[in-house]
Order: sequence, then C-alpha cells, then structure tokens
Amino acid sequence: MKRAFISMLIPLVLITACSNSDNSFTDPNDDPPPPPPPGGFAITPSNGLQVSQVAYQSVVTSGDMAGLTGGTGLTAGGGNGFSKPGIDAQIGGLLGRVMQTVPLPPIETICGSGPGTFTVTFDVVDPLVFATGALSAGDTILVEYDNCDEGFGEILDGTIDFTVDAFTGDLLVTNLFDVTMTMNLVDFQVTIGTDVMMSNGDATARLNNLAAPFVSASVTGNMMTTDMNSSSEVLTSYSSAQTVDAGLDPAPFTMTASGTLNSSQLNGAVSYSTPTPFTGFDLNYPSAGVLLVTSGESSARLIAVNDVDVRIEIYSNADGSGTPDETILTTWAELEGA
Repeated sequence: MKRAFISMLIPLVLITACSNSDNSFTDPNDDPPPPPPPGGFAITPSNGLQVSQVAYQSVVTSGDMAGLTGGTGLTAGGGNGFSKPGIDAQIGGLLGRVMQTVPLPPIETICGSGPGTFTVTFDVVDPLVFATGALSAGDTILVEYDNCDEGFGEILDGTIDFTVDAFTGDLLVTNLFDVTMTMNLVDFQVTIGTDVMMSNGDATARLNNLAAPFVSASVTGNMMTTDMNSSSEVLTSYSSAQTVDAGLDPAPFTMTASGTLNSSQLNGAVSYSTPTPFTGFDLNYPSAGVLLVTSGESSARLIAVNDVDVRIEIYSNADGSGTPDETILTTWAELEGA
C-alpha cells in the first residue's frame, strides 16, 4: 500500500490554520508518559527490507509534522517522501490579512471543492501585539475539520490544537520569523483514495525563516499513534530536523531523525537514528546519509547510494559495525511504498 504521507497535507493545513479556532484546548503536559515499547526482535535478511520500509516511512511522517505549525509556508515533498521547509508568500499573506481582523470570531468555512467545512478559532493573549504582526507565547489556534475536501486529493476530518511557545519576527510586512508551536492531533484523519490515516498525539515544532531563503524546521514529540487501513503504529520520543537553502541552485537540504517505533507490521519495537545526516538537492531523494535501525541485538543500515538507490546492510549487532550478514539493494521509491 502506498502510504498516505502527511506531507501531502501541508499546504492545505497551512492555509486553513491561518483563518480562525475554539477554546477547548488540551495541554500535552497533562498526558501520562508514553508506555514503554515492547521488546525487540531479530532483524534478519528475510525481514530486513520490510523493517527498513516501515522505519523509513516513520521517519518521513515524523519530519512532516513540522509543516503543521501553520502560518509559515512549508512546501510538500515532490513525491520523494521528504518534506522540505520552504517559503510561500501567499500563505504568509493570508495570515497577515487574518491578523488585521482582530478580534477573530470562530468562522465556519465551506471547503473549496466541497463537501465539508473547517472552523478555526484564533485566541490571542495580547491583541495589540497580534495587530502589529507578531504572535505571543500562549496564543492558541484550534482547527476543526469536518470531512473537508479542498480539491487536493485529500479529505480531512478531526482537530489540531496549536499553542504558540515562542515567536520572533513579523508576519505582516517581512513574513520572516522564528516560531515554536506545541500541537495536539485529535482523531486527525486523512483520506486519500482508499488510504485512510488517523493520527492522535503531540508534537512541538519549530520553523525558522529569519535567514531566508535558508529555512530550518524541527519537531519533537512524546507519542504519536497512527492507524492506516489495516496497520497501526506508535511513535515515541521522536524528533527530526530539516534544512533547505533555496538561495542555491540546486537547493541543498539536510535531514536528521531519531525515535522508537512500535508497528503492527513488525514483531516488536525498533529504534532509529541518523548517525550520518541525510543530504540531497531540490525535491530529489537523499543522495547521501545513513539511517540506523536497531532492535534487540541486531540492526540495519540504510545507506544512500545516490538519489535513486539505497543499500541496506543487516548486522547481528546493535551498532551496525563490522561485516554485514547480508546486503540488500533497493530504491527510495520502494522504501516509500510507491
């Protein structure tokens, strides 16, 4: 099954998050800590490809969470599974227009292609600061989707709560800023064709374009559960960070990630990290970098050969050292499930 990545939703979520929301916000700090993942299992030549696919797709999904912070402009990946931070003046302009309408009442809007609606409420701490084009710590946004179809091939349903943790910059004139937001996804469902993905959990995302056209995005979270068709995944203690320099041609990007994943597609939990950051150019797949996946006393290394091919090395140790037990050659597209 081709995975319905959140990266497909970023432009839509950014636009709608800049319109309005409700005061029924929840604090992720009130949630109990995530349960420990189940014990590990052996990564072997027979299951190494599947383990690598599931882990890689989890890395992509966690990275895409940064794009849900809204009001910033983050471009979705061009079919390559990696969402790169970017700049979108149109989206920034939408937020700027909304910021000039203080106070902001909750407004229900019919989605572009219909049927369905979304409602956004923007509750600001200091209306005077907000009116100058800045956000304040404690500003909150609630985006509520009701079978919303904006014509991009996705139908959205559920809610996302946003709380501004920190903000520097200006959203009305320069659209340059450094923003950190904490968000909760509550039954946030995405339907793309026959693929249905529902997410629940927390994330804290930071997006910085003060040095534009160089942009950086990062995300950390305690726990995120995702149910897709017949599979279920729980991501704990996860993080990722991405950069892109759109001032260069081709535009270089980087990505790092870490976390622990418990998937119904696997026989236990795996942990992953990027001992060598992924790097590449434009909307291509990474052309360099390593993803290390471990479970029990075994591991797999996903090594970027170029922006098409990947080499997977299977090891009978947890640090991926020495001579591999097996080497599997595959492609980024296959790992993505395309």
